Amino acid sequence: MLAAKKSPLSVLSPLCLSLLFFAGAGHAQKAWVVGQSAPLSGGNASFGRDIQDGAQAYFKSVNAKGGVGGLPIELVSLDDKNDRKLAGANTQKLLETNDAVALFGFASATLSLDAMPQAEKAGVLFFAPFSGANPVRKASPVVFTLRASYGDELEKMLAFWTGLGIKQVVVVHYDDEVGKQNLAVVTDYLAKQDKKPAAFALQRNTKVSEAQVSQLLKLKPDVIINTVLSGPASEISKQIVAQGKFIPTSSLSFVGAQQYIEAAAEAGAGVSISQVVPNASSSLPVVKECAKALKDAGVSQAMNSTHLESCIGAKVLTEAMRRSKKPGDAKALLAAMGSLGSYDTGGFTVTYTANQHHGSKYVELGMVTRDGKLRN
Repeated sequence: MLAAKKSPLSVLSPLCLSLLFFAGAGHAQKAWVVGQSAPLSGGNASFGRDIQDGAQAYFKSVNAKGGVGGLPIELVSLDDKNDRKLAGANTQKLLETNDAVALFGFASATLSLDAMPQAEKAGVLFFAPFSGANPVRKASPVVFTLRASYGDELEKMLAFWTGLGIKQVVVVHYDDEVGKQNLAVVTDYLAKQDKKPAAFALQRNTKVSEAQVSQLLKLKPDVIINTVLSGPASEISKQIVAQGKFIPTSSLSFVGAQQYIEAAAEAGAGVSISQVVPNASSSLPVVKECAKALKDAGVSQAMNSTHLESCIGAKVLTEAMRRSKKPGDAKALLAAMGSLGSYDTGGFTVTYTANQHHGSKYVELGMVTRDGKLRN
């Protein structure tokens, strides 16, 4: 009688079989891959790198303690050069090639516009974009924000200025979908007081000329409400000061406080900037934790508000990973974020539910001092 043929697997020892099994499982879930598209080069590179550094520092601190659910957190950051189309292409790569379980820390609403539909189609969490604009706050099953809305920020600064009797409000905004929506928020707020702002539009990713600033000054602003990035915002401030003028100015947090302060230098003194996270020099536990994480990660510069916001976002995302029922799984992570509830990061609390995707309404106004500090 012929002996029955043995299958290839039957000649392997139980130990070998177990190793093969775990190797296969590990291939499917090697890490929590977090995808990020950010301006890592070009005029807004310092902002993008600060977002990257803040998150990476926190994830490194988690990985040093064994990761989450036995898996490390891997941040994959791709450069979009502050270009919307490139951010969209990066998103496709992060989802299809890198198998990201979450998209994190996109640097603006504009850079998020082509990314969010892809995240929705893939059923992947899109978390903590650096924007409070309306496009990232529309109802979506996958979009969760960390910060307050631009409406919250603008209303706080407008309440301050109108309370002082300011009449002529000039809004500096980008001449695109997001910029026009920011203008609309100011327009709607002032309409309640029978006032109307003047608008000054700029093209994204272009320099501000002297002729443009002259046109701005012809609008005779009592206060400038700035909704653009640090490059054009700082150039406007420098040219106004160079003409021997001082015009009260308030900027959205979108400007990037530290980036603006460095670019504007002495011309930035007296400008107010809204903040959506606590002051980066405060004594709150989460501020100390993030400062230590950045130092341990080898970031030499002092922690700024961009670092801190990104670090806090990374901490919230990590907590959702811990509560996820399946390590390394995108669907489980999304479900965990939607059921996170109220979570105190260490002096800064966020709340997420199935119907509440916007974590915080925290807004404070800070002022740039003569020595280049931001004081609340």
